[in-house]
Amino acid sequence: MSGFEWAAFGRGIGAVALAALAVMLVTFAIAVARGLHRIVDIAWGIAFTAVALVSYAASAGEGDDTRRLLVTVLTAVWGLRLAAHIAARGRGHGEDARYEAMLAKAPGNRSLYALRMVYLLQGVLVVLVSLPVQAAQYVTGPLGPVAYAGSALWLVGLFFEAVGDRQLARFKADPANRGRVMDRGLWSWTRHPNYFGDFCVWWGLFLIVCDAPPAAAATVVSPLVMSFLLINGSGKRLLERHMADRPGFAEYAARTSGFFPLPPKRS
Repeated sequence: MSGFEWAAFGRGIGAVALAALAVMLVTFAIAVARGLHRIVDIAWGIAFTAVALVSYAASAGEGDDTRRLLVTVLTAVWGLRLAAHIAARGRGHGEDARYEAMLAKAPGNRSLYALRMVYLLQGVLVVLVSLPVQAAQYVTGPLGPVAYAGSALWLVGLFFEAVGDRQLARFKADPANRGRVMDRGLWSWTRHPNYFGDFCVWWGLFLIVCDAPPAAAATVVSPLVMSFLLINGSGKRLLERHMADRPGFAEYAARTSGFFPLPPKRS
């Protein structure tokens, strides 16, 4: 069983919080200058990458070097791919309808309201969700079977997320598909391959810390929170509420798994 450097982990959280705050404040300044708050979605992946890099630097000489490098690289690959995808998807578009609706109801100054309810809240979530990434930096023993299983689960997640995003982008780029529901490729097995991919990525990263059970017990809240957000929070539930009235969606939902991939039902 691997050991865990509790004191060093506790000290590192402060540096991580500052990194997440810095990313969100810089993004906020850019968003206000451009009048476009949708760019905070790009900052989500960048903030996790910053957290991983800061944790890696802060944990030098504390945890197992292989585990430290592994969890940092996996987090950065996921975060930067996601940021690049969202940036490309939003290029040339105006404000996201979600943020327009939120800011329309803002009491007082709209920018300060966005700072509190979007940027600072997302910064807190980044620190919370990334706890396994931070903790893995301070596990002292070598990688065990569970950590390798976590890496494999992360790879499955990245596949579903990246391939699902690519398939959807190609589908939307075809004018013939305007107004139609994407029901091909991975999207015929789950209505949300990208969200399922995120789910696997974060449970995979959590498993990398499970060689130190006390640290795993202290950070399991993180993948649980991410799972809630993906399934019942701002992910699946919110998107399906928006899609409910689209022609063909009810039939698609009836034959396609809501989250976990399953063979499509026959008509």
